[in-house]
Amino acid sequence: MGLFTAMQIGRSALVSSQVGIQVAGNNMANAATPGYTRQSLFLSPSRGQVMGSYSLGRGVGIDAVERQIDEALQARLRAGISDESSASTLSDIMSQLESVMGELSDNDLSTELGTFFGTWSEATNLISSQSVVVQQADQLAQFVRGMRSDMSLIRTQIESQIDTRVQRADTLFSQVATLNDQIAAAETGGATANELRDKRDSALEELASLMDISAVEQANGSVDVLVGSIPIVQGSTSRGVQVARESDGSTQTTVVTLGTDGSPLPVSSGSIGGLLEARDGNIDATIDRLDTLTSRLIFEVNKLHSTGTNLAGLRSTIGELSIATDDQDRPLNSVLNTTLAGLPFEPNNGGFFVDVRNPATGASKRVRIDVDLDGITDDGATGTGDDTSAQDIVDALDAIQGIGASINAAGQIEISADTGFEFSFSNDSSGALAALGINTLFTGTNASDIAVRQSLMDDPTGLMVGRFENGELVENGTALGISALRDNAIDALGGISIAKHWSDSVQLVASKSSIARTNADAGSIVRESLESQRASVSGVSVDEESINLLNYQRQFQGAAKVISTADQLLQTLIAIL
Repeated sequence: MGLFTAMQIGRSALVSSQVGIQVAGNNMANAATPGYTRQSLFLSPSRGQVMGSYSLGRGVGIDAVERQIDEALQARLRAGISDESSASTLSDIMSQLESVMGELSDNDLSTELGTFFGTWSEATNLISSQSVVVQQADQLAQFVRGMRSDMSLIRTQIESQIDTRVQRADTLFSQVATLNDQIAAAETGGATANELRDKRDSALEELASLMDISAVEQANGSVDVLVGSIPIVQGSTSRGVQVARESDGSTQTTVVTLGTDGSPLPVSSGSIGGLLEARDGNIDATIDRLDTLTSRLIFEVNKLHSTGTNLAGLRSTIGELSIATDDQDRPLNSVLNTTLAGLPFEPNNGGFFVDVRNPATGASKRVRIDVDLDGITDDGATGTGDDTSAQDIVDALDAIQGIGASINAAGQIEISADTGFEFSFSNDSSGALAALGINTLFTGTNASDIAVRQSLMDDPTGLMVGRFENGELVENGTALGISALRDNAIDALGGISIAKHWSDSVQLVASKSSIARTNADAGSIVRESLESQRASVSGVSVDEESINLLNYQRQFQGAAKVISTADQLLQTLIAIL
């Protein structure tokens, strides 16, 4: 019985050493395979046989072949991958935004604004001609439109990248669900599906690079994958992710949602999270600041230009704003007046003067047009029912002797002087003339459509350089006012000037870009450190596996010798018998 037991012991050693050689060889073969986790053979002594006062061993048994992995470290690594991917994506986009803004070069908005206001400053000394001022205004408008277009192009690229990466994430969630099913089936008998688990871990790491996820392993070997507190994968079922598009009428925004019911997902990290942050907190914010700056530039310049004049007054002018038919009789401050409500600037309670002159006789008269936009009715109640409408302004203008006014088929206000008369505007405390586009320099409402009024492009002599102040003509009054806008504090910009507003915008982008680069570098260091820690646990060392291979080889040779010796003894015993 002892010899047969010795053979069984040798046999168990042969089997375990064969498996050990296979495991070591497999590790060496996959030493450079991405996503491979080192496998280890776990052995334990077989239950001994009690014989009297002592116990004899009965060989070795194979407990398991398992991956060497630290799940807590894996979770930290996935979080590190998400953070690095987010920061790196954000840093790349911020670099693109800085390149578009191009500050500290000779081709930036600060330079264009400085040149524009500088040209008006030269016009105060009657150095720059009206055509030069108009050309510079047109150059500024083209530059602003081009910058906004470039920013919008970056935004469009971000939207496209979000779409592509969400589709990839949806595919990976489905892969994880499929692998869950395969792993649960393969591990029913108690074995560990090492290769399938490696594939699932690789899918989870790629998912982590796209969005912040958490994975919770279940008793059957499957993992539930969540984004925030929302489960995406449960067992063999993936609820999927998708993109939904929302529009505010001018801008389309991509939102990451749950595939089954469209619930928004709280994606805050990974490359998708970085793209969302770059779009919402940086690109959109910078476009908004550029639009705000441009809208205020248009309105403030137009307020001065609309009340400007030259030695020769206006013979006619057409308002640039096309007022919808239904809005012509509605108060300018009514919420129902969609034409005015859609403007980024709005008129307020006040009024303006109309100066009508007869150049031949020198006779002139001044008439005030009240613009009632106080939001209070005649009986003292809150409401806009009897406030001033565009038609009210037209009627008041038309009633002035020497000029006529009407609204044309395009919804624009037309004002013309009678034969032998000319006119101009002054002291507009309401901003109504600028809002209605009467005698303005710029057209448009923001950075996307700012332009110089076409009639000025055709005839720059219509540019207003002077203005009436206290009834006296100041030949460079409008030029002085517009040149001072560069550094004048403006309430609508938070009490800072146009130049300071853009300077702050540039500094904000530069600061965010610097922070993004720092975070990206830090994220890379953290991720590399975590990968190094994982490699020390899960990585394959060829030297170590070579030693294991030699050990298993010696074990195999020893086991074979045990069997050979037991066989010889058995043959001898049989021969004696």
